[in-house]
Amino acid sequence: MDVAAEYLSRILRARVSDIAIETPLEPARRLSARLDNTVLIKREGLQPAFSFKIRGAYNKMRLLDAEQRRRGVIAASAGNHAQGVAMAGGTLDIDALIVMPTTTPAIKVDAVRALGGRAVLHGDTFDDAYGHAREIAAAEQRVFIHPYDDADVIAGQGTIAAEILRQSRQPIDAVFVPVGGGGLIAGIAAYVKAVSPQTRVVGVEPDDSNAMQAALAAGEPVMLDSVSLFADGVAVRQVGAEPFRVARVCVDEMVLVNTDEICAAIKDIFEDTRAIAEPAGALGVAGLTRWVARGGARGRVLVAIESGANLNFDRLRYISERTETGAHAEVLLAVRIPEEKGSFRRFCGALGERAITEFNYRFSDPARADIFVGLKVRAGDDDRRALIAALQAQGYPVTDLTDNEVAKSHVRYMVGGRARVPDEVLYRFEFPERPGALLRFLNQMGERWNISLFHYRNHGAADGRVLAGMQVAAGERAALRQFLADLGYPYHEETDNPAYAVYLAG
Repeated sequence: MDVAAEYLSRILRARVSDIAIETPLEPARRLSARLDNTVLIKREGLQPAFSFKIRGAYNKMRLLDAEQRRRGVIAASAGNHAQGVAMAGGTLDIDALIVMPTTTPAIKVDAVRALGGRAVLHGDTFDDAYGHAREIAAAEQRVFIHPYDDADVIAGQGTIAAEILRQSRQPIDAVFVPVGGGGLIAGIAAYVKAVSPQTRVVGVEPDDSNAMQAALAAGEPVMLDSVSLFADGVAVRQVGAEPFRVARVCVDEMVLVNTDEICAAIKDIFEDTRAIAEPAGALGVAGLTRWVARGGARGRVLVAIESGANLNFDRLRYISERTETGAHAEVLLAVRIPEEKGSFRRFCGALGERAITEFNYRFSDPARADIFVGLKVRAGDDDRRALIAALQAQGYPVTDLTDNEVAKSHVRYMVGGRARVPDEVLYRFEFPERPGALLRFLNQMGERWNISLFHYRNHGAADGRVLAGMQVAAGERAALRQFLADLGYPYHEETDNPAYAVYLAG
């Protein structure tokens, strides 16, 4: 029996309607018109726990025997799987213990408890929580409910595909599925290939959390060194063995998207549905949009899975700031103009009727002014290139910062802070968003180097974006590298970043 046929029978036997609703497959009219394709969104964010995860958790737990139910279940999760297990436990009268990292936002911990689960906070990372949950499972003989590496969980998620193919009035050309550990795409891909093999199954991952793409390229699951936490619902360093076994046979291709494209997809979903998806939940739409732009598809029927809507409200500020660049409708530029009367007016005249979205400037040199400017452009890269060429033709030195993460996350808020600092090096960090993270950084650094620049901005996620400058002599760079390795926080050196050179360095 092949993989698709094997899972078809499992999915057909999965009974999730006791807890999950049949979510609508809604037309995205605005997005369809813009992309010249029929775009349909599967609204899993409308589930009782605002995520598809209740399907797999419930299907697994309903199959437990009486003795297993008596001993209870345990899971490790920082989000949607935790709520799915808690809700399934309440429905089936099974004691559900959820181990969550201490960095988990309070809203998610409270949600687990409100659904009847018992939350235990342990460790700083998912790996810490996972290890502790496994220890408790062994000690108390609880059944461990894996978030994705389990055939019954995968079958539960596959019921989404059964609904989609039944709901669509037209043959579907492609389905775009968010990918984290792989349970969702494994269930959907197996069912689709068994019932509608001509339909393409496309997995979508963040470009900095691409565990499935890496696994398919290597021919086996691989462990990523690190993953970004922006789309925390799919921030998995290694896909499951069983999802990989299914995906390598049933998934047609993978698409990677960046943070700005995810933010733009959240806006697209909102404009068509008036609902706000979480970043992981918007991956399907982001991947669909990129796939169409890359291949020029027209007149197709395309389905995107909107997998969840568990979003912290305070993340909306950050998301809204990134939507226009993600939709390729805004360009961010560093432009040098003369420091003289009338130069700003002449620059605006060179822009013509273009709308200015952002303008940052502070006096720093009597001869020149380096301005940070955001401008509206037509979607796509052609207008962006034409604008830059037109400014350069008029004698303005221009640096395109639209894809520069340091410029977008930090420098735009720091324009006017130029200083000449000897031996300064610049690093971008992702600090865990928890009490003591900064103190740990400072304690491990000790008094070896002076901090010459520091910028932090909370954006409602599990990680904090930090830009730090340190004075480190050339002979101490090896010691600095060892410090960074021992610290264990994800980092990127940005000393040569053009935004730093223009706006912050003396």
